[in-house]
Amino acid sequence: MIEQLQGFPENVIDFAGRGQVTKAEYVSTLIPVVEKALAGHDRLRLYYEIGGDFAGMDADAIMEDFKIGMQHLSRWERAAVVTDVQWIAHAISLFGFLMPGAVIKALSDAGF
Repeated sequence: MIEQLQGFPENVIDFAGRGQVTKAEYVSTLIPVVEKALAGHDRLRLYYEIGGDFAGMDADAIMEDFKIGMQHLSRWERAAVVTDVQWIAHAISLFGFLMPGAVIKALSDAGF
């Protein structure tokens, strides 16, 4: 499940990933928020929480994630991924260089 968070500046898109994330959630939740934010800002920041209950993403969701990221590649200013899931933190360390802006990875013991 993708949940939009609240209380962030307008140029920050903010989500939490929990359980199994599907393509339908990308299409109904994440993509409209990204498109709306891009209409009002030249560059965006991403804040993404991935909790211990995160079970993964289906293949179609991964493809949607890749497409939205690449479609607007030059418009991402930076991304922050906050997680207590070790394999996610490791993946961010390995692939964060692919983002044009700064990528920040933070491990959390908060158990959000």
